[in-house]
Amino acid sequence: MILSSHGIIASQIASFDADAVAFFGRVTTAGGTLSLTEKQAVNQLVLDLKANSLWTPMKAIYPMVGASAAACAQNLKSSSFTGTFTSGWTFASTGATGNGTSAYFDTNLNEDINLTLHNEHLSSYQRNNITSGCSIGINATTTTQIFPLTSGSSSLRVQTGGTIGFTNSDSRGLFIANRTTLAETRNFIRNVLFQQTAVSTAKNNFNFFINARNSSGTAANFAAYEIAFSSIGDGLTDTQASNFYTAVQAFQTTLSRQV
Repeated sequence: MILSSHGIIASQIASFDADAVAFFGRVTTAGGTLSLTEKQAVNQLVLDLKANSLWTPMKAIYPMVGASAAACAQNLKSSSFTGTFTSGWTFASTGATGNGTSAYFDTNLNEDINLTLHNEHLSSYQRNNITSGCSIGINATTTTQIFPLTSGSSSLRVQTGGTIGFTNSDSRGLFIANRTTLAETRNFIRNVLFQQTAVSTAKNNFNFFINARNSSGTAANFAAYEIAFSSIGDGLTDTQASNFYTAVQAFQTTLSRQV
């Protein structure tokens, strides 16, 4: 017998984490739907994050499930920072893809208001291998962004005015731009550490955009990444970052969309 308006059987409600159930409710209220497999994957992700001390550092988690703007706009962590999609997006069970020319997702999370200087991470999981655009970021007073480019100089930057480049041949998988101290960033590409000296200078009084970057209030550097996961929150230790990769990769594997 179905005992929930969210389409969850009573035995499943008993086994699902309360934060996962709350997320399902937000998706349904917004007009979206989730499959049982998606619900199970999200629930296990919540459990894995909590088991590895990763739930508390998160401000926003966008699992990009439900194959609709209504579902993908929801923040798994809380009812705050529900995002807003412009036109030009394509939604599928594998994630959300921008058109690379005008589409972006406003997270409604303001770096200056909602995050702490010298203590921040961004993450983005791309499923396609392309050569241009920003997957998540801001470029205003300072630069906080992920550019997972496959040609030229890519960048992972958190709260810095300087250019931090690296050579990268594959934009797919989980990228983490991470800072926990004033003087360095400890960034990760598919669980490989890229440690860089870069002084944290300021925060931006603008919202984070996904598949573009917020350039002082205007969307720029549009990308056509298929985004399968994004997060914003406090800085992560190396152990947390590694465990985060494992949890997100397991989540994607359950959904048969891992890369």
